[in-house]
Amino acid sequence: MSKIQNLELLVVGGGPAGLSAALAAANYGIKVSLTEEREFLGGQLIKQTHRFFGSEKEYAGTRGIDILKKLIDEVNKNNNIEVLLSSRVLGIYEDNIVTILNDHKMKKYYPQSIIFATGASEKFLAFENNDLPGIFGAGAVQTLMNVYGVLPATNVLMIGSGNIGLIVSYQLLQAGVKVAAIVEAAPKIGGYSVHASKLRRLGVPILTSHTIKKAIGKEKVEGAVICELDSNWNEVKGTEQLIKCDAICLSVGLTPLVDLLKQRKVKTTYVSELGGYVPLRDENMETSIKNLFVAGDVSGIEEATAAMIEGQIAGLSVAKRIGKNSKDEIEERIEEAKNELKLLRSGPVGKKIRKGLSKLGLNHGKNYNEKFSEEALDISHLMKTGVPSEENLKNKLPSKEKVFDKGPIAISECFQRFPCDPCVKSCPFNAISENGNINNIPYVDFEKCTGCGICVSKCPGLAMFVIHKNFSETTSVVIMPYEFLPRPHKGEIVKVFDREGKYLCDGKVIRILDGKFQDKTAAVSIEIPKEYYLQARNFKVEEGNHG
Repeated sequence: MSKIQNLELLVVGGGPAGLSAALAAANYGIKVSLTEEREFLGGQLIKQTHRFFGSEKEYAGTRGIDILKKLIDEVNKNNNIEVLLSSRVLGIYEDNIVTILNDHKMKKYYPQSIIFATGASEKFLAFENNDLPGIFGAGAVQTLMNVYGVLPATNVLMIGSGNIGLIVSYQLLQAGVKVAAIVEAAPKIGGYSVHASKLRRLGVPILTSHTIKKAIGKEKVEGAVICELDSNWNEVKGTEQLIKCDAICLSVGLTPLVDLLKQRKVKTTYVSELGGYVPLRDENMETSIKNLFVAGDVSGIEEATAAMIEGQIAGLSVAKRIGKNSKDEIEERIEEAKNELKLLRSGPVGKKIRKGLSKLGLNHGKNYNEKFSEEALDISHLMKTGVPSEENLKNKLPSKEKVFDKGPIAISECFQRFPCDPCVKSCPFNAISENGNINNIPYVDFEKCTGCGICVSKCPGLAMFVIHKNFSETTSVVIMPYEFLPRPHKGEIVKVFDREGKYLCDGKVIRILDGKFQDKTAAVSIEIPKEYYLQARNFKVEEGNHG
């Protein structure tokens, strides 16, 4: 064992929170050692091929893998950061000595400050035969596909409809894997409605108030039995049905990884809204142990955007405490980050997080504008089925039919309040507005809109469309977002579907925008019979057309 090495700051965990924390501190002259147990940096970002929500300031509209590239590039250029890969923290002791296993050698470190950004682990689910080969956690499926390029199966049953379950289901479809259904025990979908809606347009059933009873198979998964649940979460007799599949993917939540914190005797408490046992900490992310900070999912399960901001707050707090310069500037940046975090949590989807934080003695809801804490529309049908109601659609369509006569116009099918603004920021004509708060629902000003279609490729939820009702006397054109391979060709005939994935008609591809600006979300113009212009929201390329 080597002698003890003194450090200014040790950051444990090289995911979004850890990377952000290291950069925030290093940018103010703090010498940072960033340790990661795997052979690469990134945490969850390395497998997140989807675009992020949130604010433009925090990479909204950028894919997770591209955010990671930017962060790693910044880390590599920063001379104040030392990266220790394949380095596992084995222990942290009462004298603040940290032991790390690196290159088969045990090394001791004595840091002035520590930031734990160790993330979370996946929860499991008890059901009959849950030890059969072919039962995966959602994180494992993402890792297989997006890191190693390995298909986990050909037909997957997804358990859980939170954002992770919905996103992984979509990524499975992109990889050519069938998703038999998404099963959700709660009476409503857990994730963002836009994620659910794009899956419904692709024909994936979402079964709320259902659960899995058992996996079927001898040597591996061959199917699953699911059943309906009543309002008291009890099984409804006689509702069992067999779902054929060759894999079951569990996306039933995450729990913070607090083992090392408990070893150091950091005070923790159980908060269900935050995922389980979490460390007590203040608004600067400092725990009950002085100079020991946390950031990201280890402090409570939340979106990656929040993890990065928490990392910034923790890193800046360390820089303010042990740095020698720019303390006023650092304090100003800490306040900016806190305000950004407050904004992200201020809508209805942040209610659960706010409740959890209040149990830690933080915020108590005082800093949040209650105006944005409830949904603006009745989206109960949408959150049960993934399909907007007629009333929802009426709310977002032009109130007068003659508006369609002016030419192509954008239509937003985003009905839920959650923090996101890429559609607003991308419009060069200021035709899309959230009325000053990213938690508001975006609306299109049809007088300003030119139907340019930029928003179609920029919306992370694929919820923007452009309709040219009177393209000809008998046909309309709908511009739709498309993220599948192979891409269609101009002039190709495709199958067109409605919001429930039901076949409507054949359509003709008349234009494809698919350059660097679109960033893998092509904007495809489909000519269809005019009678379907309000229903057509997806298309599929026929097999054999791309031989």
